Amino acid sequence: MNIIVHTDGGSRGNPGPSALGVVIEIDGTRKEYGEYLGKGTNNEAEYAAVIFALKKVKQLIGKEHTKQEVVHVNMDSELICKQMNKEYKISDDRMKMLFMDVWNLTLDFKDVIFRHVRRKLNKGADAMVNAALDNHQDALF
Repeated sequence: MNIIVHTDGGSRGNPGPSALGVVIEIDGTRKEYGEYLGKGTNNEAEYAAVIFALKKVKQLIGKEHTKQEVVHVNMDSELICKQMNKEYKISDDRMKMLFMDVWNLTLDFKDVIFRHVRRKLNKGADAMVNAALDNHQDALF
């Protein structure tokens, strides 16, 4: 299988209302997800997006197939990408916990490759973040 994931997380206010956006492509079939998270930071939302994506991939392909698959995760958060690739240390306790959540999920797959991409190459995931935030804002009125 060819599994490509785009993730994004955002917060309006940092901390403030936050959401995640995920685009998953499996053998050319594309699925898009956006979810409002509540109050949080940009970094928390970025990690939440990766956690959501890896859980969703596992659900879509079936747990019994994950050990044979490589997942390519593209994100526009250089910080989270470098933390996942062990290039940056993590000092914040909350970020350490989120890192461990992602790390534990990666163990279900043959490999998970984290790659930093420019924002313009992550438009789908970004659009899902903004849609989730906008839809939540609309629900308040």
